[in-house]
Amino acid sequence: PERRSLMDAKISGGYIAQKRKEANLSQKDMSELLHITDKAISKWERGLSFPDISLLIPLADVLKVSLYDLLTGGITDE
Repeated sequence: PERRSLMDAKISGGYIAQKRKEANLSQKDMSELLHITDKAISKWERGLSFPDISLLIPLADVLKVSLYDLLTGGITDE
């Protein structure tokens, strides 16, 4: 079977956007919680960049997801 890349920017970005919306957070709300710009969040969600490694755990906490799900975009290999 084809092996998926662990971190695909488009998939991870879509997952971040989906989970942010499920949490009823705007990009601005999330940027304030993480002490970064809302432009950075926009770039993640559009698949143009990844969150800095130092933000992964706080981001997973804000979105109430596991680090694994955050890194894989919630895709399981079942």
